[in-house]
Amino acid sequence: MSVLEKVRPERPATAAREKRVTDGHGRRIRAAELVWRYLLLLAVLALTVGPFLWQLSTSLKGPTEDIYSSPPRFLPGRPTLHNYTRVADTIPVWDYALNSLKVATANVVTNCVGSALAGYALARLRYRGRRVTTLVFVLAMLVPVEGIVIAQFTTMRELGLNNTLIGVVLPGAIGAMNVLLMRGAFRNLPYEIEEAAYVDGANVWQRFWRVALPSVKGTLAVVAIFAFMGAWDDFLWPLIVLSDPSKFTLTIGLNYLHGTFANDERLVAAGTVIAVAPLIALFACLQRYFFRGVGEGAVKG
Repeated sequence: MSVLEKVRPERPATAAREKRVTDGHGRRIRAAELVWRYLLLLAVLALTVGPFLWQLSTSLKGPTEDIYSSPPRFLPGRPTLHNYTRVADTIPVWDYALNSLKVATANVVTNCVGSALAGYALARLRYRGRRVTTLVFVLAMLVPVEGIVIAQFTTMRELGLNNTLIGVVLPGAIGAMNVLLMRGAFRNLPYEIEEAAYVDGANVWQRFWRVALPSVKGTLAVVAIFAFMGAWDDFLWPLIVLSDPSKFTLTIGLNYLHGTFANDERLVAAGTVIAVAPLIALFACLQRYFFRGVGEGAVKG
């Protein structure tokens, strides 16, 4: 028997092994289990994305279409953007969106800078009281916002920052959760990296800026997304601190649609889509960094 004849019978078995579906540990996944996994993923997808898609569909339906039909019609018969024009005619939605963008951008910058500096100090520097400081940040996460909102309002009033966008940004400038996220990311970095930089003559700021920070871009993206979402979606604090309609954020401005035009669900749906669209765009731009997360701190090459 030739060598070629000995090898041929093994090919189907090799091909069969290649077609097997395995998990991250190399274990084979049975077909029934794979089907249940996909069904569960589809169910979660329907629960999370379904309401937004329904709002998008409602915002594109014209006044002659029945949005309460039974069975419900998901796709609009004659899609139209007239509802978005009506939102802009009803309230200064673009001015409100600009105010929200200013607040959210400032919140992202302050959280990224402040959380990175504080997280690095908690994770890499050696000083007395470091554990107590970390405990303070943990306890700060346990305090509900409603419990300190009066103190925050009094502080802003004493500082003369009531009815200003700075007063909206300042209480959330640095979040305790974001500081702990950055602390965890910096703690995952091997000390040998900074020791090599220290031997080369790098000081603390150089080690932070050139060595540590580029290695945690994934966590920094997570902080940026959380900070933007928190500022963009915030309703209670801007409602308390702002009184001038020209300085309202988008969440407060859209409340007029729910109050005065509650019977027109198409108008409310269009306003909801306008409010959610920037969050989707931000996540689409930073998703590759977001999924890296704290694992970005691993050594490469």
